[in-house]
Amino acid sequence: MFEKLFVSSTSACFEFKNKNPYYNTRSYKIILNGKELEGEHNTNVFSLFNLSPATEYTVKTSFDGFSLKFKTLSETGVISVKSLGAKGNGVSDDTFFVQQAVNICPKGGRVVLEEGNYLVRPITLKSDITLELKKGACLLGDPVEEHYPVVPARIYLDGREEVTASWEGDPFDCYQSLVSAYRQKNIKVVGEGVINGNADNSTWWETPKGRKIARPRLVFLNKCENVVFHGITGTNSAAWNFHPFFSENLGFYDIKIKCPANAPNTDGLDPESCDGVNIVGCSFSVGDDCCAIKSGKLYMGKTYNTPANNHTLRNNLFQDGHGAITLGSEMSGGVKNLTVGQCLFCRTDRGLRIKSRRGRGKNGVIDGVCFENIKMENVITPLVINMYYFCDPDGFTEYVRSRNPQTPVDDGTPYLGRFAFRDIECTDCECMAGYFDGLVERPIKEVIIENVTFGFKKDAKPFKPAMLENVREYCKEGLYVDNVERLVLKNVKFDGVNGEKLIIKNCAAVVEE
Repeated sequence: MFEKLFVSSTSACFEFKNKNPYYNTRSYKIILNGKELEGEHNTNVFSLFNLSPATEYTVKTSFDGFSLKFKTLSETGVISVKSLGAKGNGVSDDTFFVQQAVNICPKGGRVVLEEGNYLVRPITLKSDITLELKKGACLLGDPVEEHYPVVPARIYLDGREEVTASWEGDPFDCYQSLVSAYRQKNIKVVGEGVINGNADNSTWWETPKGRKIARPRLVFLNKCENVVFHGITGTNSAAWNFHPFFSENLGFYDIKIKCPANAPNTDGLDPESCDGVNIVGCSFSVGDDCCAIKSGKLYMGKTYNTPANNHTLRNNLFQDGHGAITLGSEMSGGVKNLTVGQCLFCRTDRGLRIKSRRGRGKNGVIDGVCFENIKMENVITPLVINMYYFCDPDGFTEYVRSRNPQTPVDDGTPYLGRFAFRDIECTDCECMAGYFDGLVERPIKEVIIENVTFGFKKDAKPFKPAMLENVREYCKEGLYVDNVERLVLKNVKFDGVNGEKLIIKNCAAVVEE
């Protein structure tokens, strides 16, 4: 059987209820109101598009006899950007027409991009509308850097600071993102179309570091509420693809995010200090971390103390990134109530990757996190917790890298609590099964690894398991555990390990079953 995840006026998304990571056990057809639709599907999440507003439907699949009734939402009006004058030829500047359609769209209305390539400079969304990109429609970013306005890091309203632009966890002037919204709510972006940053035809990737103004995101949501992206493909972003910031109640359903493997800092989806984020049925193939859960660096953590809270990641495919799912390293507001399960990782450098360092602050608390029912294929190092991550201008200082206890524990010291890794199958690993490296002065509280298998590639190559100073390369080794108060191993299996299965240092308690 399956359940409804999301419905708009013209689209709907559903999820099979099973335990299979991302893919269903067999292919199936979709039957809508008694008519079999074209094409076959094989994933646990499937979508319908081009539906009629305020209409009742019955959907079933050839998988079983289960059927589900649903009704699309009503709407107040529809505006086609071509009716306003947009050309959609990929050459003419369609910014005015797309933005005008958004501006004049009535509350509860829909803006439609029909098939075509709409070359645009940055577009801003507003509350209570749906933006629909039909199949074959592409919102194509202008490749000229000078055509992107600069958004200041801060503005002041009645003497109160408002952070309006951010880069890697701190207030920082940024070029305006291709699609953005500021303090808006009840927005839906749906369809089978593409938002293409066009960075592969620009200069954004040529000089990724040392900029006084940060590169734009593909989509930036600042202090927004009730926003859903459904079915859309995001690609070729100048930097991070989707960056929700201090926003709440967000849904990302059956979206696809694609960037070349060598595209710098092109994280897939990085919710920062957000509350209530659902990421379900999505696929990622990017040039950095696929999905990174963040909550700012020290200034943001001390000033706003807003954690990443109530996030669910399920039935997703993570491919080709540095890390499949990452927590941090910008985590100074903390991470709590995170659920990750039923996901498939393929060809990432690291699988479940948690990274922090001294200087993230006392509010940088990650605790009670469970990753379960995950399959990893060709992941170099499946499990990593690194408390010596060498980011930021001071990343290579003695303060960050020192193996001597930094006492006393102070306002700059983060805390990693309890982590559980359960029901995980890893095949064709290369470097090592897992690398857990806690602070000397504040060890990781507890790591539980239960019902996990690690199988290694025969022709594995040496690799560094984590990004920190003075770590050596490993090849086909087991679990490295240092400065963890309690390590629990239950039904952990290794196949093809050449070195030691367990390298344990400075652990007060080790429980093996």
